[in-house]
Amino acid sequence: MLRSCSPVPGLLLVLVVVAGCGSQDDPEYTAEIDAWHAERVESLRDETGWLTLIGLHPLGQGANTLGSAADNDVVMDPALPPHLGELNLAGGRTVFKSAPGVAVHAWREGHPADELFAAGEIQTDGAGAPDMLSCGTVVFYVIQRGEKFFLRVKDSQARTLREFQGIDRYRVKKSWRVQARLEGEPGTMRVANVLGQVAAEPTPGTLVFELAGKECRLRPTGKPGESLFLVFGDASNGHGTYPGGRFLVVDPPDGDGRVTLDFNRAYNPPCVFTPFATCPLPGLENTLPVAVTAGEKMWGTGH
Repeated sequence: MLRSCSPVPGLLLVLVVVAGCGSQDDPEYTAEIDAWHAERVESLRDETGWLTLIGLHPLGQGANTLGSAADNDVVMDPALPPHLGELNLAGGRTVFKSAPGVAVHAWREGHPADELFAAGEIQTDGAGAPDMLSCGTVVFYVIQRGEKFFLRVKDSQARTLREFQGIDRYRVKKSWRVQARLEGEPGTMRVANVLGQVAAEPTPGTLVFELAGKECRLRPTGKPGESLFLVFGDASNGHGTYPGGRFLVVDPPDGDGRVTLDFNRAYNPPCVFTPFATCPLPGLENTLPVAVTAGEKMWGTGH
């Protein structure tokens, strides 16, 4: 007899806009930032968003038994069956086999499938979007960080999601929207993460700009012609914003190497919501000497 482990049910997406963040001198611009933030909150509330993350388990090469019972190699959430199945990592392949009598479904992120998944090879996030397995409200899949593999676990009924009431922000001010110029040549930069790992990431150069009367520099990651990703720290970290820095995504440089940095769009890394994320950290070269009182503020107590 199969256990009751149906695909993850859909959730009602709720838009949360923090009141009182507007700039009275440019309502159109404020509305633009408010709309962006509403989309940001909507993505967080997704049934597999960061607010649903409840576990991160290291995996060893060879067989890894999974389930809520204490005798498993990976002891998972009590909502799951005592013995869920087995993950086998060998020869560059990742194979999952469900335990007898347990119904597990497999689906690509964002595209649920109805068929049961008894056994077979699954894709990790090292090759793109991972193959995700679900049992009841719980989703689990394999991620790769450097040479290490982990089982990431999410639950659409996670307490963090159920109790989420939005994220406070600083008042929108157009003065935090600045122009930068890209200098230097493309290359690589070393980026550390909360796991203590360091990876070489592509960078198009250095962004140079003025902020609060000071010349500042940040090194983004990204390939030439693509959108740029910034992990930055500033003097507000630990004093209103998350101690581990914040993120910012910007459009590719124009033909003259100019980039618009809008710090009103600075947002918290997933690690602010959960201790089970694998966030990159800003290095000293990406820590600004000014307090950026723009974008998202600290959420909860952080991790």
